[in-house]
Amino acid sequence: MNKYKIAVIGLGYVGLPLALEFAKKYQVLGFDINHARINELNAGEDRTKEADVDALNKLIADDSESTGLKFSSVTADLSAYNVYIVTVPTPIDQFKAPDLTPLLKASEMLGKVLKQGDIVIYESTVYPGCTEEDCVPVLEKHSGLKFNQEFYCGYSPERINPGDKVNTLTKIKKVTSGSTPEIAETVDQLYKSIITAGTHKAPSLKVAEASKAIENAQRDINISFVNELALIFDRVGIDTTDVIEAAGTKWNFLKYKPGLVGGHCIGVDPYYLAHKAESLGYHPQVILSGRRVNDNMGMFVANKVIKLMIHKGHKIQGAKALILGVTFKEDCPDIRNSRVIDIYSELKQFGLEVNVFDPHANPAEVEEEYGIHLVDHIEDKYDSVILAVSHKEFLEIDFVRLKNGNNTVIFDTKSFLDRSLIDSRL
Repeated sequence: MNKYKIAVIGLGYVGLPLALEFAKKYQVLGFDINHARINELNAGEDRTKEADVDALNKLIADDSESTGLKFSSVTADLSAYNVYIVTVPTPIDQFKAPDLTPLLKASEMLGKVLKQGDIVIYESTVYPGCTEEDCVPVLEKHSGLKFNQEFYCGYSPERINPGDKVNTLTKIKKVTSGSTPEIAETVDQLYKSIITAGTHKAPSLKVAEASKAIENAQRDINISFVNELALIFDRVGIDTTDVIEAAGTKWNFLKYKPGLVGGHCIGVDPYYLAHKAESLGYHPQVILSGRRVNDNMGMFVANKVIKLMIHKGHKIQGAKALILGVTFKEDCPDIRNSRVIDIYSELKQFGLEVNVFDPHANPAEVEEEYGIHLVDHIEDKYDSVILAVSHKEFLEIDFVRLKNGNNTVIFDTKSFLDRSLIDSRL
């Protein structure tokens, strides 16, 4: 019988796939403070579309002593477990500063159930030093136990790619670390038991934390570069995709595409790294300049559409616009930190009537998060149409039918549609 009983804290896009994999080899409790989410999962349903529903139901039904999956929102149920994996969100606040509230609340809760010898592993993306400097003191305070003597910590940054059915959890190499050399080995072996792609044991918690932060900062900066090129080439009067295709014929050119940068990682994590740097007296230039470029792309798209409409003779006040897609990426229901809202808000400020259609997004979640009412089907004709997300369903749309006359502006932010259909693209 396995000596490790694992509780996964937070059952979103990261936590649920992790709980499912570990439950094939260990006794696992999937814990979430959202009662509705627990009821949904116990019913064998998953709104994130990340779980294999058949596998989910099979693991729930598994009543063996060494494997299987249970769900709970009752804190007392956690006390029967000895390894806790924290996968709660780490967002930013309105001032783009790290918001550690969910992480610290989870740490406080775990501190109240920690026992001697227990291990707490964090997967949430943070800045280097956060586990030891912010989380550990909370665990010590509420448990009365001493760190690295009576309980231990690990850090293994999540690398889940929502909506990706090819690069799934077990197929992505996992960085691991522990608060002592012995615990680092334990954590590494624990993940190695489920990750077929293998693991990389980092020399410290801080190195593992930093590795995650720079993964996403690097991608953010690369995208900001091509986004800035898009702004330049728009003024030059040439197509950015054409330029990238030409440059991409050289073997060492990286073919990043311009676009909106949102989601739970790339649009957030660079601010965590910048926060840590500033706390140490260094003011990062490249990281934050990249963020500024990417944060302004929604405004650029909206203004470009307005200019094209004016050029075609449209009256802007009261004109009808359709935005296709509101999730942060294609073929996925995840709406976290979607930058489509920037296009929507800017068009509304110009006085347009704006409809948003997305077959993947949950309408209630979009309404609650962004105050946008999704249309459930497209019937009207529009003066402008903006493809914001490249859902495969949008390739089936008859764009000619959507046009309110021949002067309708069609803008493609993803270079996704047939070029003959559109007026302009990023």
